[in-house]
Amino acid sequence: MALPSGRSLLLIGALGIFALECFPRAQRNSTLIFTKENTIRNCSCSADIRDCDYSLANLMCSCKTVLPFAVEQTSYDDHLTIWFTDTTALGLLLNFTQVRDLKLSLCSATTLPTEYLAICGLKRLRINTEAKRPSPEQSLLIHDGGESESREKPMLPHEGWQNCMYISFLDMALFNRDSSLKSYSIENFASMANNFPYFSYFKTFPILSNKSYIVTFIY
Repeated sequence: MALPSGRSLLLIGALGIFALECFPRAQRNSTLIFTKENTIRNCSCSADIRDCDYSLANLMCSCKTVLPFAVEQTSYDDHLTIWFTDTTALGLLLNFTQVRDLKLSLCSATTLPTEYLAICGLKRLRINTEAKRPSPEQSLLIHDGGESESREKPMLPHEGWQNCMYISFLDMALFNRDSSLKSYSIENFASMANNFPYFSYFKTFPILSNKSYIVTFIY
C-alpha cells in the first residue's frame, strides 16, 4: 500500500483540527438549577432532562451544591432552566440577574404569592406547571434584540444594571392561573419610580437619569 503524500497528510491534519474545533460546539451544555429541601444544585447538562426529575438530573448532569448565602449575581448568555418549589429560592437565583433564554418549571402544587422578579435582557420565557396541573408548556417571545442587543454587554458584578436595556418584571402569580402567558412593554422608559410610585422594586432599582429602558411586564 502506498503511503499518503505530503499534501494528503496536510489535508488529513487540517480536517482533524476542524473536527476537534467543531465537536465542543456540538456538545455545548445547558445550565440547569434546581432547588429542593433548602438546597440549590447547579448542573451542566449535555442533554435535556425531564422536568422535575431530580434523580435523572443528578445521574445525567454534572452537578454541584451551592449554599444559599454563596449565591452571587451572575449572567447567563445561553439557555437556563430552573426547577423550583417556592419563590424564596427563585428570587435569590433570578432577581436582578441577566438571562436571555429562560425556562421555569414549578415542581410542586404550591400556590405562589403575587411577587415580582426583575430580570435583565430576557428574550424568551418558557414555563411548565405540570406538577401543579396538567397543561402544555407555554412560551413567550419578549423581544428579538435587534441592534440594541449588540450594545447590551454581559453584566459584571461591579457594574450591576449599568449595561441593561431590557428589563422584565415577572409576576409569579401567573403559575396559579390557567390563562396563557401575556406581556406588555413600554419603550423609552426613564422615570420608572415616578410612574409607578407603589412598585417597591423601583425604589431600589439603580436608575440612570441619562438612559432609557424597555420595560416588559409578564403576567
